[in-house]
Amino acid sequence: MKPIEQGPAQPLIGRRSFVTHAAALGAGVGLSATAFASFDDDKKDPEISLGDQDISLRDQDLKFIGTEETFSTPELLMLNSINEDHIAFLEEIGLSDLGERRIGDMDEGGLNVQILSAHTPSVQNVPGQEGIDFAYRLNRQLIDGPMASYPGRFQAFATLPLQSPEAAADELERLVREDGFLGALTNGHIGKKYLDHPDFEPVLARAEALDVPIYLHPGYPADEIFQIYYSTTRSEYTKEYQDYIFSGSGYGWHQEVLTQCIRMIAYGVFDRFPNLKIIVGHMGEGLPFYYERIAGDMGEPTENSLEKPFEQYFQDNFWFTTSAFFQDELLHLLLKYISVDRVMFATDYPFAGIKEGTDWFRAVDLPREDKEKIAFRNAENLFGIKV
Repeated sequence: MKPIEQGPAQPLIGRRSFVTHAAALGAGVGLSATAFASFDDDKKDPEISLGDQDISLRDQDLKFIGTEETFSTPELLMLNSINEDHIAFLEEIGLSDLGERRIGDMDEGGLNVQILSAHTPSVQNVPGQEGIDFAYRLNRQLIDGPMASYPGRFQAFATLPLQSPEAAADELERLVREDGFLGALTNGHIGKKYLDHPDFEPVLARAEALDVPIYLHPGYPADEIFQIYYSTTRSEYTKEYQDYIFSGSGYGWHQEVLTQCIRMIAYGVFDRFPNLKIIVGHMGEGLPFYYERIAGDMGEPTENSLEKPFEQYFQDNFWFTTSAFFQDELLHLLLKYISVDRVMFATDYPFAGIKEGTDWFRAVDLPREDKEKIAFRNAENLFGIKV
């Protein structure tokens, strides 16, 4: 255990433009960070003497599986968009394109497979039969659309009607057994409850029984939290959409996912479901920075209530992806605490560029074996697929 759409898309909108652009509301993820191409010599693998450019050239033949790649549909855009400008922005970057444009971007960047997931918060807050039917339509659109039209290029996480947990568990099982879906993706709180709540045990139990993971994607905060944490009465300091981005991709999302991870451990989810598999994106959502503090401070108060040391659950039940955080330093910090066998590549397309992500990773200074694990082999092993 370690320490206790029609050719390639146009260039993506930058982070500063994203914040100020009227259509950027609720875009779904943070844009990629600046990639750093080098780091201190004493951090380099002693067996590698190549420069970054040489490493990149050596690794041009890497295969890639993208494990957090977002899509939408006109119906879902209407549900989760703020206004027509927002819809236009999301259409502009290719969120609802599941054809030639998306394939073109994948080919340009050398991404072999995308694992598709619905735009946050998907349909998880739509109650009753309406939510059940909506989730079914979204999943069916993937099966009959890109997965059929481009065999082998697209896999999918299930969209689940989580306001109806038993129906969500049944939908997950149907999709995994009949249609080859790889698991499910959730988006933050579900009606002000997290997955550690007893209501969602049918979903967790079914995922464990099926041996498929649940991807914890961020979601926007509940209204009360938004008002307390992310807004101000001083209008002169609130630029257009500033508060919204502050609560989402600009900061709040990442803390929200890490909070949910800590809740799941602290409140015994993995003792009740010891083989449950959880995926976390965005280079660990801040976990590498806080790892030692969390492990140290949460260890003692949970010593008598949990079956394992607190930090052991991060090693046993979690996988992590690189989505949108294309920084060498963050990857190496993640690998300081998490086995290379638990890290997977992702781009966060279309909110981050595929080629930007693959070019960055090809130049990362890691042993070739480790790079293959992150780029595609770990995903092959976790999901039981091949590229």
